[in-house]
Amino acid sequence: MRRKVFIASAAAGASALAFGAPAFIPQRGEAAEQIRIGMTNPLTGTYASLGQSQMRGAQMAVEAWNKRGGVTGQEVTLLSEDDAADPGVAVEKARKLVNQGKATALIGTVSSATTLSVSAAANALGTVFIDMGGSADSMSGKDCKWSSFRTCKTAYQLTHATGFTFQKKFGKRWYMITPDYAFGHGLAAGYAAVAEKVGATIIGNDLTPLGTTEFSSYLLKVQAAKPDVLIVNVSGNDFVNCMKQAETYGILKTTPVGGPLMELEGLWALPQSARVGYWGVEWYFAGDAVLGKKRSALDFVHQYRERHGTPPTARSCFGYITVDRLLAAMSATKSTDAVKVARALEGSEFDSPLWSGKAHIRKEDHQMMWPMWVAKVRPRGVPGDKYDTFEEFVRVDAEQITVPVSEVNKTCSMAYPS
Repeated sequence: MRRKVFIASAAAGASALAFGAPAFIPQRGEAAEQIRIGMTNPLTGTYASLGQSQMRGAQMAVEAWNKRGGVTGQEVTLLSEDDAADPGVAVEKARKLVNQGKATALIGTVSSATTLSVSAAANALGTVFIDMGGSADSMSGKDCKWSSFRTCKTAYQLTHATGFTFQKKFGKRWYMITPDYAFGHGLAAGYAAVAEKVGATIIGNDLTPLGTTEFSSYLLKVQAAKPDVLIVNVSGNDFVNCMKQAETYGILKTTPVGGPLMELEGLWALPQSARVGYWGVEWYFAGDAVLGKKRSALDFVHQYRERHGTPPTARSCFGYITVDRLLAAMSATKSTDAVKVARALEGSEFDSPLWSGKAHIRKEDHQMMWPMWVAKVRPRGVPGDKYDTFEEFVRVDAEQITVPVSEVNKTCSMAYPS
């Protein structure tokens, strides 16, 4: 009976998954029969659509494991809290999930600021945390921890995958619009490093507060500067607002545009006239460039579309892969002990179910190493699928765009509990 209730609640979406929902309150005597995973994710605010996609992917991974009998015979339950992309709220929710919800591990986050705060809280709690979607470089640098891991790309990876393309296709005068927090600062530093390598000049970099709705003052400066390319580093609702207003000002017709990553949630929210440019792509639901012909990936896309009416995004992939790797480590160790699970995760190699090829989690900094792509926006999609909005994929392997281990070792030092 418990399993039926769980699956129905997961399919219902975020509201049914809220922490404390009846389906997830363990009944007397059930504690030993369940493995509870805690998830902090933005379900409201600027990054709500990204958080929802991560949750949907995580739900599907939990259900897949439960259909196979769970982890060592124990059913897996997903507990969820809305962190609203607020670091203080995220810490409070992470502690609640562990102390009250009895979560054995934590996953989630979109904003890098919440990523870093949850990572610190999880470490203090002696709990494994896998960051799905926060890209701050320091997470795998000076702020690295034995208990924390990351699925998505770092800011360094995003900028080094795309920056060379901007120089080759557009020129050497770059203007950036950047979110004013850890992730944005990392992107600005990454592009500055690439610019130095290729002889480009960053002629402007405007830092914008998270949740900005009016970009006119920044866009007027872009018009005056006449850059070879406008690099848009903002994401979520900020990205949608920025691109819509850039289209209104005529900038998208006169100035090439690109950025470190294109979130499909944002792209699909734009009018076709604002869908332009070359962008970093962390995962994609269609075509051989990313999926190959992998049956598990095709099945994931099909099941996701049937359930939600839209294709999965990179965030959906992050959610699924994060849960899958965490549960695989628990299964391999036959334990939820944080140190044992962390040791099983670090250095592990796996054949990915959602993209073509293998991947691994680097031992030195706990960064998942898997490829990304640079692609051109296809504004109208293709006949029969309006959501298929990318073309001209170029694959970039992780080793080409990741901080070398020799550099990681200068800043990242992990001390496991004795």
